Amino acid sequence: MKILLSNDDGVNAKGIAVLYNALTKIADVTLVAPDRNCSGASNSLTLMNPLRATTLENGFMSVNGTPTDCVHLGVNQLVDQKPDLVVAGVNHGANLGDDTLYSGTVAAATEGRHLGLPAIAVSLCSHNGEHFETAAAVTVNIIKELASHPLPKDQIINVNVPDVPLSELKGVQVTRLGARHKAETMTKQTDPWGRSIYWYGSLGTESDAGEGTDFYAINNGFASVTPLSVDMTAHNSIKAVGDWLSNLEINRAR
Repeated sequence: MKILLSNDDGVNAKGIAVLYNALTKIADVTLVAPDRNCSGASNSLTLMNPLRATTLENGFMSVNGTPTDCVHLGVNQLVDQKPDLVVAGVNHGANLGDDTLYSGTVAAATEGRHLGLPAIAVSLCSHNGEHFETAAAVTVNIIKELASHPLPKDQIINVNVPDVPLSELKGVQVTRLGARHKAETMTKQTDPWGRSIYWYGSLGTESDAGEGTDFYAINNGFASVTPLSVDMTAHNSIKAVGDWLSNLEINRAR
């Protein structure tokens, strides 16, 4: 098996190094990651500047772009043979609920799926990051099962793991995305030249974290596995929207 491994925390992050070491025991792994921290980059692409890839002494490839750039460049230019799987992580911090929309980790996996490859995003639910080995072990177990249970072609899986020793993990649960209250905490400061600057504050509190959600699993000591659809179409709304669109003046006049 050939795996392309990326992240959004940067090529020198501890999480990706731990996951790389675990994956090399089951696969041929190529690591292509941003040259800096790109947390919150979502699915952004670098379009107005050239991309450059540098091979580091440890064999990892560093790219001056986003997580999406790394996967796109990795699949199309930097690997000798098309990978069988794209893995993103281990992210430093959770990607639960609404956070998945902004996550560079989830975006890297999504780009893999856009390129026709099965993909997994993996996050450790702590910014301190003490037990990346637990997330790596969960990932390896999942990959082994994917061989006989392939993902649908329009989906990826988003994995979140509590920051606990593997012996304390209660198991792995399939979940849906929960939700947070909207974050409204931006901080205004002044730079040394007297100009206003602004920082994002803390995340909103959990608003939908009941049983069955990714928040609930993590809060109760389980790893969370959430299937995510890459097709963002709200299929159950197509008929309803079509009905009221028929009432538009521009449609009634034809």
